[in-house]
Amino acid sequence: MGWVDTHCHLFLVDQPATVLLDRAAAAGVDWLVCPGVDLETSLAARRLSAECGSRVRWSAGLHPHDATAWEATSARLRSLAVEADAVGECGLDYYRNLSDPEVQRAVFAAQLAMAAELGKPVIVHCRDAFADVHHAVEGAGLGEAVVLHCWTGGPRWTRRFADLGVTFSFAGPVTFPTGDTVRRAAAVVPPERTMVETDSPFLTPPPHRGAGNEPANVVAVGAALAEVWGVTLDAVAASTSATATRVFGVGASPR
Repeated sequence: MGWVDTHCHLFLVDQPATVLLDRAAAAGVDWLVCPGVDLETSLAARRLSAECGSRVRWSAGLHPHDATAWEATSARLRSLAVEADAVGECGLDYYRNLSDPEVQRAVFAAQLAMAAELGKPVIVHCRDAFADVHHAVEGAGLGEAVVLHCWTGGPRWTRRFADLGVTFSFAGPVTFPTGDTVRRAAAVVPPERTMVETDSPFLTPPPHRGAGNEPANVVAVGAALAEVWGVTLDAVAASTSATATRVFGVGASPR
């Protein structure tokens, strides 16, 4: 079993998806998840999946930055979510606060409910909003179907979320020189509920800092987890990919 990049915005990378997928396959990536962040990008993610086949899974949702667009786009996003592999990227972002927090919370709750209704996993964005995300997720009762994308919480919040049965997805920050808090969190996560991602084109891991991120770099994230956990790189690939296969309800696709 190879790697799975559980979060990469291929529609934002300034290179053809086929080129990125070829490089990812050469690095050992079997398949990936391309999440939408609004109606336009959810449609773009669906097109990429249709063009690239089972190597690209996709999701439909509304990012907290654009929460005010929910009323106008929710019906269309729901119809897309019926087809998609997951709901999201959705959640709360109190760092940039580009949408009113009260609106963010209402739209996040609506998408959690939509995921529960459709029986889909939900990809969750959490930035400077741990308490409110925890409260919302706790009320939703979705367990491992909640994917905490680009997890950056410390050990205390990691343990609290782990008690809810969620799935953690680590990205570039676990590889950064400044990532000690994230690595301490990785040390206490349940490995069987952990996945890896790139969040391409953002959060490029060393030694590629300064360049745009891409799915092939997910191996660097796995290497950081291998060091934290004291296991082999192959063991991390097998564990995280098995979790991705289970959570997203798909089989590993041949490259």
